[in-house]
Amino acid sequence: MPSRAETEYRYEKLTWPEINDAVDLGKVCIIPVGAVEQHGPHLPLDVDLVCPGGVAQGAGQEMTDKILVLPTIPYGYTGHVMDFPGTINTHYETFIRQVLDVTKSLAYHGFKKIILLNGHGSNMPNLDLAARRTNLETDAECVLAAWWQLLTVDPEFIPSWRESKFPGGCAHAGELETSMYLYLDGDNVRKDLIKSGVISFNEEESPFNWVDVFSAGPATLVSWTSSYSDTGVLGEAELATAEKGERVYREAVKQLCAFVNYFGPRPKDQRGRHQRHAPSMPIPWGQRPIED
Repeated sequence: MPSRAETEYRYEKLTWPEINDAVDLGKVCIIPVGAVEQHGPHLPLDVDLVCPGGVAQGAGQEMTDKILVLPTIPYGYTGHVMDFPGTINTHYETFIRQVLDVTKSLAYHGFKKIILLNGHGSNMPNLDLAARRTNLETDAECVLAAWWQLLTVDPEFIPSWRESKFPGGCAHAGELETSMYLYLDGDNVRKDLIKSGVISFNEEESPFNWVDVFSAGPATLVSWTSSYSDTGVLGEAELATAEKGERVYREAVKQLCAFVNYFGPRPKDQRGRHQRHAPSMPIPWGQRPIED
């Protein structure tokens, strides 16, 4: 009989024998990673969970035979947002270790292709390190992508819907995130409280120090959110619509599926040792030795 692993994309809904089947199928594991943090007066604290989780689930539903979506890792690195009530911070070392514990568990069970799908901007440096360490400390391959980065694959897509100013109109709880949430969970948006906000240092119009979700200046100061925003809204939330959110969601899902089709069957790059003499000790830092 066919295994349920062929048609089930939710990792936690499989049994352990079905996990073995999923490994044999060469499924790509997607780990949504988010945060619980403020998103202004109009959006709930779970924006960074709903958005990457929604995109990952959408891709899983499209490609049940190729994808496994893990439960979302909910708590991220949000120390700079602690001046706003509700935000939950995880120490960066704890956060990296937790993500590594998940990726290493997957690698141990036999999954060799892992995607970290991020939903919170300040997770990116830590997740980058977690992905790199996964690649050096296991025999799996791990890549990091933020869900909004998927919108940049087609250079014509963002200009087709974005109305807010650049930079700053799409930063945090602005046009992009509010649109996405309006589509994915519109009943929980406090629509009567939607109000745009500015990033105070963006108003300086410095060529060095500016930020937008899709880019940042070459020397941008990253500090306490409350030091450059009174409301926690960074962008033009009033330009958000559910229709934009649907377009954004469908594009992100489409591009994630396209990446899985590329990444899943791609042969692993092979290392080469270039020391004249074979090292007389194991490679330090817990990294895997080269396979002779």
